[in-house]
Amino acid sequence: MAHPAIEMYNYHVWANRTMLDRLKELPRDIYEKEIPSVFPSISKVMPHIYITDCCWFDILSGKSMNEAMAASRQLQELAETSSIEELQSLFHESSEKYQAFFSRQESMDKTIVLDNPYAGIRDTSYSEIVLQVVNHGTYHRGNITAMIRQQGLASTMTEYGLYWYSK
Repeated sequence: MAHPAIEMYNYHVWANRTMLDRLKELPRDIYEKEIPSVFPSISKVMPHIYITDCCWFDILSGKSMNEAMAASRQLQELAETSSIEELQSLFHESSEKYQAFFSRQESMDKTIVLDNPYAGIRDTSYSEIVLQVVNHGTYHRGNITAMIRQQGLASTMTEYGLYWYSK
């Protein structure tokens, strides 16, 4: 059985794919329409999840948080101007990088020093970082669900319990 953090990451991949599939079903104007919410539009949220996934991957791969954040800022225009289908491809490539990283690890409990410019220095395990990635995505998929409903349409379920039954 996979490490629990890796299993949670697999859920994250499934949930992102499920949300992107739902977004492809909606009228394009729903995706790009500006509405008063946490983000100005849904088209800003999924790219934000992707960019943050990439940032944390860079940290797992040995970059400092400052380096990873700088690299992720360079991805912003690419991600935000991508179609839903292109974003789906970007997420797929990202998940392949994560899976390759996981396969090379002897232990997900290995720790690194995380120097967060906003919060300070702490020892953090690989598994904690992966859980941060998953939790961040879950939070923002909830934002998307609310934004879709604000526009009078149904979203899709991306709960972990549903993921259990999708396997």
